Amino acid sequence: MQESAKQKATIPFWRDERILNILGQVVFIIGFFLIASLIYQNMKAGLAKQGITLSYGFLQGISGFDISETLRPYSRTSSYWQAYQVGLLNTLTVSIVGVIASTIFGVILGVARLSTNFLINRLAAFYLELIRNLSLLVFLIFWYLGVFLKLPKVREAVIWPGSIYLTNRGVGIPWGLPAESYPTFRLILIVGFILALGVFFLLRSYSRRTGRAPLTILWTFLTFTIVALAGWFVMPEKPLLFDAPVIEGLNMTGGKVLSPEFMALTSGLVLYTSAFIGEVVRSGILSVSKGQVEAARALGLNGFQTLQLIVFPQALRVIIPPLTSQYLNLIKNSSLAIAVGYPDVFYISNTIQNQSGRAVEMISMVMLTYLMFSLVTSVFMNWYNQRIKLVER
Repeated sequence: MQESAKQKATIPFWRDERILNILGQVVFIIGFFLIASLIYQNMKAGLAKQGITLSYGFLQGISGFDISETLRPYSRTSSYWQAYQVGLLNTLTVSIVGVIASTIFGVILGVARLSTNFLINRLAAFYLELIRNLSLLVFLIFWYLGVFLKLPKVREAVIWPGSIYLTNRGVGIPWGLPAESYPTFRLILIVGFILALGVFFLLRSYSRRTGRAPLTILWTFLTFTIVALAGWFVMPEKPLLFDAPVIEGLNMTGGKVLSPEFMALTSGLVLYTSAFIGEVVRSGILSVSKGQVEAARALGLNGFQTLQLIVFPQALRVIIPPLTSQYLNLIKNSSLAIAVGYPDVFYISNTIQNQSGRAVEMISMVMLTYLMFSLVTSVFMNWYNQRIKLVER
């Protein structure tokens, strides 16, 4: 031992692997910043020749254009920055709804693909192979032009149960309008959410101590639902006023009208991404050994219990990493909204760029926006992956 330590001490630094590894990283970082600085200086010099300086102060200027769909107050007199925020919220809405819906539909497709029922299995296989081999851009354009714009006119609207109107001007659904008692009801919902979280963690702790598997998700959902319903009936007046869409002339009024652009983009992303998620779920389920399923059946568990308590907890360790990639793809693919005319962050940034001439600033903002979306998604999914992975001794 002493001789080996002496040999390490006598190794010249230019042959020491530890020092060489550190030097290699230092050289790479220095080279990276030198190249980045060179690119920045070249870009700055090119812009200076055109009389343009890099600055984000133009974002305070008046936008002067309308946006068809907004989730916050906006008008033509609003600033460029406020217009960008509108696009940011629209992108977030599509991404969140898309991730949730595609996960649910993808799990159903993955399970259906492994069904012993021949018809269900073949239909799921046909759908997965068809969608996965299509171009997303082509699919979105077809979905927009060939489906949603081909719906009946407003006066000939298709009415589904629950006062749901399908027209080529959008999908009208019932909506709730906040009443005077809504702020109090919102506090009750927050209390219900906190209680539901408490029930969730208590049941998880109980499961770990006893080895039993209570229906954690079910009881958590029921807790929140019971508190919400109790608050609804205890309030002296209804916190939300039911507002159903109605047809007036050539338009729909009341309720909530979801534009064809939003419906085409969101549903198109869901249908496309869920096909890939379905294959991810199928591969995760197949990674669980058959012995686990046979043991569950020997214990008397039915098919649903086996899937919920035995197969899925083990399959998640295989599913989560590729599922994260699919979530990132969906978020970034939402930038194709420009193909169907939905005002997302990329669509609005292009409008701002055309009016202000600030191409570098706007592109950098869009890049940073999608980078932040991706990083937040990755951090959350990696955290969840660490919690469910197997801990080896």
